[in-house]
Amino acid sequence: MTHIGTPLGEYAQAAQGTRGFEVRWAGATDTGLRRAHNEDSLVTVPPVFAIADGMGGHAHGDVASKAVVERLAALEGKTLVEPIEIVEALRNATADITSIGEEGDSGTGTTVTGAAFAEHEGEPYFAVFNVGDSRTYAMLGDRLTRITVDHSVVQELVDAGLLSEDEAETHPDSNVVTRAIGFNVDPVPDYFLLPVMPELRIVMCSDGLTKEVRDSDIERLLIENPDTAKAADALVDAALDAGGRDNVTVVVLDVVKAPEVDDVDRTVPRTTLRNEPSNEA
Repeated sequence: MTHIGTPLGEYAQAAQGTRGFEVRWAGATDTGLRRAHNEDSLVTVPPVFAIADGMGGHAHGDVASKAVVERLAALEGKTLVEPIEIVEALRNATADITSIGEEGDSGTGTTVTGAAFAEHEGEPYFAVFNVGDSRTYAMLGDRLTRITVDHSVVQELVDAGLLSEDEAETHPDSNVVTRAIGFNVDPVPDYFLLPVMPELRIVMCSDGLTKEVRDSDIERLLIENPDTAKAADALVDAALDAGGRDNVTVVVLDVVKAPEVDDVDRTVPRTTLRNEPSNEA
């Protein structure tokens, strides 16, 4: 497990081209109750916050997730991030994973999800991104919204109307992803633009949380724990209490000061940029 940045922190984005805002974050991770090694990694370094969930066994998964967070951490010092910079970081991570792996090794990879400071039409936004089935949620008021869409076999079945969301969580192929970082394949992330709004809370997590805790319970725990650090710890503890079958990692990012908006309707507007997988290997 690799954590770049501090588990707890605050950051103020000065108004330079965009209106300023302030955020507070907390990151928490646990190996879980059934795994010997933690293959998750996280980065909490403004302007980027992300979680990577390694695959391929402890000898490889932690290497893949570490490569991703190291490359994303290289964006430190930037005020704003462009989507192409995230793509380049993930491409560099893919090359790192390939070079570190054994010759001909194509069985190592990782999922990733995160949020970076961005700008849209002169206003501050979060650029949320994902590859695989690690998720990012947004909480505004008492309503939790899943922002990312899993790149997984069961999500395709849900989209096709062949499975319900509840059935998908217990399906035997629930761990089979259709996109990842690594495996000698060009990364294809999706992007979602979220405006920086007062009281907005962003939650990033590996599937060690979502495979154990329902969205409704995640929502309840976030309502019960307004403190950023306590919210992150409560989510990890809930996954462990439910069985802790996998590594579990959570980052909670709270907007503590934002440009004032009129008539906040307690919904989470977003601009979605979904990419089609590349056919290039």
